Amino acid sequence: MSERNLNRISVIIPVGRRHETLRELYEQYRAGLEAVGLPYEFVFVMDGPHREAMAEVGALIDEGQPNVQMVVLNRAFGESTAIMAGFERADGDIIMTLPAYHQINAEDIPKLIAPLETKDLAQGWRWPRKGGGLERLRRSMFHGFVGRFTGMRLHDLGCGARAMKRAVLQELSLYGDQHRLLPVLANRQGFGVVEVEMRQSERDRFQGMYKPREYAHFVLDVFTVFFLVRFTKKPLRFFGMLGASMFGLGALLVLWLVVERLAFNTSLSDRPALLLSALVVVLGLQLFALGLLAELIIFTHARHIKDYQGAEIIQYPRAELPRKAREGRTEKTAAL
Repeated sequence: MSERNLNRISVIIPVGRRHETLRELYEQYRAGLEAVGLPYEFVFVMDGPHREAMAEVGALIDEGQPNVQMVVLNRAFGESTAIMAGFERADGDIIMTLPAYHQINAEDIPKLIAPLETKDLAQGWRWPRKGGGLERLRRSMFHGFVGRFTGMRLHDLGCGARAMKRAVLQELSLYGDQHRLLPVLANRQGFGVVEVEMRQSERDRFQGMYKPREYAHFVLDVFTVFFLVRFTKKPLRFFGMLGASMFGLGALLVLWLVVERLAFNTSLSDRPALLLSALVVVLGLQLFALGLLAELIIFTHARHIKDYQGAEIIQYPRAELPRKAREGRTEKTAAL
C-alpha cells in the first residue's frame, strides 16, 4: 500500500430508496471524522438515479469539496452492490460505511475507528435503542434466529455504521442483502469482529412497514450465510447428513411394510406408504449423491479457496538460529 493511502479513511454512503438531506448528513459526518484526526474522503453511491440526491452531492462537488465523489448506478441493485461499487472507488485503507439517513449520533464516529487497532471490523450497535415492546421483540427474535444459525450473537445488524480494514472487503464479495451479515461473513474468514455501542439519532424513525417479501428474502440470506459459514468446503456433511437421514427413514418404513407383509399377511397393493417410503429412499440417495458431487467440485477448486485471513509469520534471522538448525538448513517459523 502506498504512503498516500496509509491511515486514510474512505466513507461509503449507499443512497437507496430511504435517504434524507445528504448535505446535512455530510456536514455531520464530516464533523465526526474531523475528531478522528485522519484524512478522509466520501464516496456517495447512488443505487439508481435519485435525481434530488444526485443534485445535492453534485452541488458539493461543484463547490470544490476535495474529499467528495459520486458513483451513479444505472438502476437499483441493492445496498450490497452499492457498497462494493463504492469500494472500487475508495482510496483509503480504512473503509467506513454510513447510512444515507439519520441513524447514529455522528459524534460517536471516532468510536468505530478506535477498535481497528486490534480488530478488523467494528459494527455499530445503537444503544440505548428506542422503540416499543413489539419492535424489541421483533429485533430479539431476528437476532436470535441469526445467532442460532450462524453462531454469532450480535445485537444490531440493521445498523449501517461500520468501520473495517481494507482487507475485509478485498476478501469478501457481497451481493443481495448480505451487507447486513457482513460481520458474520468477516468472522467466518478469521477477521476480528467487535460491536461498538453508539448513541441512536433522535431522528432515527422508520415510519413505513417492511414488506413480507423483504423478511422472506432476509431469512433466505441467513440460510445462505449459514451454509457458507458451515459447509463451504464440506458440502457432503450437509447433504450427506440430510440424505442419510432421509434414506434411513425410508428404509425403516420399507422394512416395516415388509414385516407386515411377511408376518401378518397384510396386502401392499393399496398401501400409499409403500410408494412414499420408496420415494424417501430415492430422495435420500439423490441428496447424498449431490453432496458427493459438490465435494468433488470443492476438492478440485480447493486450492483457490482461502479459509483464513490475517496469518502472521515470524521468522528468526538465519544468524540467530542454533548451530544444529543452521547445519540442517532449517528455519524456525511460527504462524499466529
